[in-house]
Amino acid sequence: MRTTKAIRPGSEWTSPFIFVNGAFLLFRSKWWAFVEWTSFLNPTLFFFVCLLSSHCFSGPRLILCYLWYLLVVRNVPANGSKGFAKFLFTNDVIRTVACGGWVYVTSSDDHDIHDIAMAVYLICTIPHVVMTIKSAPQNPKAQQYRRLFAYTFFGALVPMIYFFIQHNVHRIPGAYTYYAFFEWSLIISDLAFDAVCMIDFETFEFRVVDVGLNGKYEEGSAFSDLKTYGGKLESGLALIKPADAVSFAADIYLGFIFWSMLTSLPLMIWYFPLWHMGLSGYEAFLFCNVSAVLLGFNFLRRGIERSKGLVHLLSLIGVLSFKILDPAQRLMAVAAGVSLSLLTWGATLFGQRHQTGRAERGALALALGLVLHNVVKQAWWANNPIWPIMNETNGGQNLIGLGLGVLASLQVMLRKEPNVSEPKTIEGAKRGENWVMAAIGAGGYLFCLHSMFTDSSTISRWSLGGYPNTGPQPVPGGLMVIAAMAAGLTLSSKRRTVTSLAWWAVGTAGLVVLHFIEGNVGFAGGIVFTVYALSLFPAIFRALGSQPPGRTYLLAMLVYNILALAHVWVVAYAFVPGGEVMRERTDYVLIAMQSCILIGIVNANPAAWVAVTEARSRAAFSTARVQAKISLVGLVLASIGICWNRLPKSAPQPYHPEHKLITAGIWTIHFAIDNDMWNSELRMRDAIRDLELDVIGLLESDLQRMIMGNRDLTQFLSEDLNMYADYGPGPTKHTWGCTMLSKFPIKRSTHHLLPSPKGELACAIHATLDVYGKEVDVIVSHNGQEEDLLDRRLQTTELGRIMRESDNPFLFLGYVVTQPGQGQEIYELLMNGGHVHDIEVSDWDRWCQYLAFRGVKRTGYARISHGGITDTEIQVGKYQLLEEHPTSWDKTQSIEDFKKEETYAQISEHEVPEGMRYPSIFYGEGIRKHRFHVFDRPYYYV
Repeated sequence: MRTTKAIRPGSEWTSPFIFVNGAFLLFRSKWWAFVEWTSFLNPTLFFFVCLLSSHCFSGPRLILCYLWYLLVVRNVPANGSKGFAKFLFTNDVIRTVACGGWVYVTSSDDHDIHDIAMAVYLICTIPHVVMTIKSAPQNPKAQQYRRLFAYTFFGALVPMIYFFIQHNVHRIPGAYTYYAFFEWSLIISDLAFDAVCMIDFETFEFRVVDVGLNGKYEEGSAFSDLKTYGGKLESGLALIKPADAVSFAADIYLGFIFWSMLTSLPLMIWYFPLWHMGLSGYEAFLFCNVSAVLLGFNFLRRGIERSKGLVHLLSLIGVLSFKILDPAQRLMAVAAGVSLSLLTWGATLFGQRHQTGRAERGALALALGLVLHNVVKQAWWANNPIWPIMNETNGGQNLIGLGLGVLASLQVMLRKEPNVSEPKTIEGAKRGENWVMAAIGAGGYLFCLHSMFTDSSTISRWSLGGYPNTGPQPVPGGLMVIAAMAAGLTLSSKRRTVTSLAWWAVGTAGLVVLHFIEGNVGFAGGIVFTVYALSLFPAIFRALGSQPPGRTYLLAMLVYNILALAHVWVVAYAFVPGGEVMRERTDYVLIAMQSCILIGIVNANPAAWVAVTEARSRAAFSTARVQAKISLVGLVLASIGICWNRLPKSAPQPYHPEHKLITAGIWTIHFAIDNDMWNSELRMRDAIRDLELDVIGLLESDLQRMIMGNRDLTQFLSEDLNMYADYGPGPTKHTWGCTMLSKFPIKRSTHHLLPSPKGELACAIHATLDVYGKEVDVIVSHNGQEEDLLDRRLQTTELGRIMRESDNPFLFLGYVVTQPGQGQEIYELLMNGGHVHDIEVSDWDRWCQYLAFRGVKRTGYARISHGGITDTEIQVGKYQLLEEHPTSWDKTQSIEDFKKEETYAQISEHEVPEGMRYPSIFYGEGIRKHRFHVFDRPYYYV
C-alpha cells in the first residue's frame, strides 16, 4: 500500500517509514535516497552523510588540499612551480566549498544556489583530476587507481544527467532512483580518488620543527629528501608553446571548414532532384571530389603543400557562396570549395607522411574539426551556421565563420610550420602497406564518418522507438555521442589495439545492436560504435597519406561516392534507375562499409607495430596528443554547456485550455528547404506559433541522411515552441519521415511502416495524447504516390483499421493521395473504413492532405498558403474535448448512422468566442506570405 504523503510537491517519494519498512513496494517509483536528502529521509543512511561531510566541508579535507599543495611544490619539480601549485590549491578549495554548497543547500531550499554550486563543483573537478594525475609522484599503483576512479566519476555523469532529464522533464517513474545510484557512485568515486593520496603520502614526511630564536631553515630537512617514483617528469603541457597552440587551433578550424563544406554539398545537390521528383543532372557534382587525382602530379601537389594557406583561403569560396542567390551557381561554388579543401588536406597528409609527430598532428586536427562540427551543430539545433543554406535571416553566422576562416588561413600562410625539423621515419610501403587497401579503407571510413558522425543526434535517431521506448533524446544523447567521440580519439594512440580484428569485432557488434534494436539498448550499441569509429581516425588517414596520392585518393573518393549513392538509393529507390536492387537495404550498405573499414585496418595494422614505439620517443607526437586531449576537454565542456542551456524550462501548455480547445494541423514541409534553397525552420516556427497549433503533423521530415545534411528540424521546433515531439520512424526505416509536435503529453506511440509492395515506403505515427485529462489518439501519416494504386489501397486500409479499432477520440492528420467525396475508393477506405468524419465534406479542392476526426467537437477549419516554404499548404482544424460530448463510439453502429452525427452547419465568426477563432493576421495579404486561401476565410461550425 502506497502512502499519499509527499516530501515536497510533485515528488514521487513516500514517507521515510515506508522507505525503511517497505522499500520493495516502491520500486516503480523512488526507493533510494539521493545525496541532498539523505540526512532528512533515513537515519540508516546517516553514516554516508557523515562520510560525505568529512570529505566536502571540514578541516581534514582542507588540510588535504594544503598537504597536496606542499607535495606538488616540493616533490615534482617539473610540474611543481608555485603558480601551478597555487592554481591547483585554489581550484580545490573552491571545489570543496561548491560541493558543500550543493549538498547542504538543497534544491528545495534554493534551486539557483544548489544548481550553481553543482555546476562549479563539476567544472572544478576537471582540472582537479587532470592536474592531480599530472602532478602526483609517478607511483604506478597510485596512478592506476586514480585513472580508474576518474573514469568511473566522469562515466557516471552522462547517465546521471540522462536520468535526471528523464525524471525532471519526461516524468518517467523510477528515473530518480537510477539518478540517485549514479549520483552516489559519483560521490564514492570522488572520495576514492582523493583517498589514493594515502599511497603517495607513505613517502611524504611532514615535521613541525623548532628552529630556535634565529628562525633559520636547515638544509636537508624532510622537504628536501623526499622519495619519488620515476624521477623528474617532463610534462606534456610544458612542450606546448603559445605559437604552437594558435597554429593547432587554426588547423582545427580549417578542419571544421572542410567538414562544413563536405556535408553541405549533398544537401545542396538534394534540392534539385527534390523539385524534379527524380534525377536532375546536378548529382554529378557529388563527383567533384575525384579532383583529388590531381595530387598525382608532383609539381601541383608540392605547390599546394608549400602554399596551403593560400589554397585554404581560396577554398573559402564554399563558405562565401551564401551570397549567391541562384541555387545552381551556389552549388557550383560549394563544389569548388570542397575540391580545393580536399586537395589541400590531401597534400598536407602526404607531405607529413615521413614525420610521425607531424602526421599525427595533421590527422588529429582534421578529427578535432569533425568534433567541433558536431558541437557547433548541437548549438544550432543540428544546423551548421556557415552552411550555404543559412543566412542572416534564418540563424546563419556565415560572415563570422568566413572571417575566422580567413584568419586561420592567414595564420597558416605566415607561420613557421610546426615541427618541420622532426626526424623522418620509414616509408609506408616498407611497412607492408598497400595503396589499394588503404584507399578502400579510407573511402569506406570517410563514408562512415559523413553518414553517422557529422551530427551528434544521428545515433539517437537511429535507435529511436515509439514512446516510451524512445532512447535518449538529442539532449543529452548528443552529449553522450560527443563524449564517446572524444573517448575514441583518446584511444586512437593505442594503434595495435584499434587496428586489431578484435576491436573491429567490438565495433561491428555495436553497429549491429544499433541497427536492429530500438531504445536505450540500441543507443548503447551506437555509443560503442562511436568510440570504435573515432579511434580509427589517425590510423586510417595516416595510412592513406603514406601512399601514392593520385591513384590512392581517386580510388578512395570513388568508394566513398558509391557508398553515398547506395545510402540514397535505399530510400529513394522509387525515383532512381535500378532502385529496386537497394530498396530498404541499409544492411547491405553497412556490411559494405564495415568490409571496407576492415580492409583498411588490416592494411594499417603492420604500421602500428613500428610507429607506436617510434612515436613515443618523439616530443612532437606527445605534444600533438596533449594538444588534442586539451581540445577534447574543451569541446566536451562546450557540449555540456550547450545541453544545459537547451534543457526545457517549463512543461508545454496548450494555447486555450479555458475552452478545452485542440488546434491541429498537417503540413508537408519538403525537408525544411524552401523554394529558394534556404533553411526554412525559423519561418516554419513562426507559422506554427502564429496559428496557435497545439498538435501538428509534419511530413517529409526525416533529415538524418547525408543528402539532407544530417539535420533534425524536430529539435529546434519542439524546443523553441515548447512542444513534445515524436520524431516518427527513424532513418533506418527507409521512409521520408513524419513527425508530430504536441502541446499535450505523449503517453505512448507506435511507429508504423504501412504496406508498400511497389512504391515508396509509407510511414505513420499512432500516438495517444493526454488531452485535458483524457486520452485522445492521433495519426500522422504519409501515404504513397498517385502512380501506385495498390500501395495506396493497402496503406489506407491499414490506417482505417488502426482508427476503427481504437476506443479513444481520434484525430487524423495525413497525406492520402485521392480526390474527396463519395465514390472515391481511397477516400472511402479512409473515412468509412476508419469510422471518422471528414472535417469538411464540401471542400472538393483537395488532393493529398486530409483532416478527419471522431469523438471530439469540430469547431473550425482553415487552409493557409505555404508562404514559399514548400509547395503544400497548411490545413488546420479546431476541436473541443467537452465533458458532455461522447468520447467513445459504438462499434456496432452502421457507417450511415455514424455519418448522420455531423451536420456541417456553419456559423459566422462573430458567434465564436475570441479564444476559439483563427488569428486575424491571416486575412487578406496575411503575414510573411501566409494567408487564408481557397475559401479566403476560415469555416466555423455549430
